[in-house]
Amino acid sequence: MTVMEAAVKNSVPGIDADCGGACACGTCHVYVEPGWQEKVGVRSRMEEGTLELAFDIRRNSRLCCQIRVSDTLDGLRLRVPESQG
Repeated sequence: MTVMEAAVKNSVPGIDADCGGACACGTCHVYVEPGWQEKVGVRSRMEEGTLELAFDIRRNSRLCCQIRVSDTLDGLRLRVPESQG
């Protein structure tokens, strides 16, 4: 399961997931809180390309469809950009 899937199942505002997790739309853009970036891993080239189309990209921007849920991420803190809320 990905963070995006969990967000959609729990009706998290601002996570629309229009492409269903195909890393093609940017509607699951989130900001990874400090201290978690290393644990969620680095962005793939494909993710970088999709993020270029999103609004207000930052160094800690990720597409949550690309973050797999794991025990290591217990307590993960993310923020949804205001433009998506």
